[in-house]
Amino acid sequence: MSRLHLFDLDGTLLRGTAAPVEISRQLGLETEIVELERAFAAREMDPVRFAQGVHKLWSGLTEEHVDAAFREAPWMDGIAEVWAEIRARGEHCAVVSLSPDFFVRRLLAWGADAVYGSRFPEVPFRVPVDPAGILSPTAKVKIAYGLCAKLGVPPDACVAYGDSLSDAELFAAVPLSVAVNADDHLRGLASFDYAGSDLREVYDLVRYRR
Repeated sequence: MSRLHLFDLDGTLLRGTAAPVEISRQLGLETEIVELERAFAAREMDPVRFAQGVHKLWSGLTEEHVDAAFREAPWMDGIAEVWAEIRARGEHCAVVSLSPDFFVRRLLAWGADAVYGSRFPEVPFRVPVDPAGILSPTAKVKIAYGLCAKLGVPPDACVAYGDSLSDAELFAAVPLSVAVNADDHLRGLASFDYAGSDLREVYDLVRYRR
């Protein structure tokens, strides 16, 4: 039976950081993004308000900034190798993230079967964010179930990888999960807990488990 592996991006595939932080660093806006990230983590703003905040913050954003942010970000080691092995085994891998889709979709080139991110206007921004396109933790579960139906994979054959409270609903919806460099909110909810910098070691925890 095939499986579907569902990867979070921020704090999971990216080590100790998030796509909005890396993008903002390219614009010299580290202080401003730290405050927005703090407010979001503290639940003082929801995903839509956070998206609207970074959209306003990134008024000068270009594709060159995004390319540099992606290229220079501290990624986990072995991402492409893990995804290649997953696909060689006849299984599937997807990235589901609350971060902007224009960053997330660059992971298709590394071998992800599908990627989902919050829908932002094309860069450089000329129109506002559409709230309907911004993902939430609940949307992660809906996307996972939709992918299962599309691929013919039962939900009980899913594996989730995440690091924070935004992944808790997805962890509760699948039978197997790995907390990757996770905060205290998630560790107790996961099948396995991993601290380190190599996705190959993460995958080793679940490779032969069903």
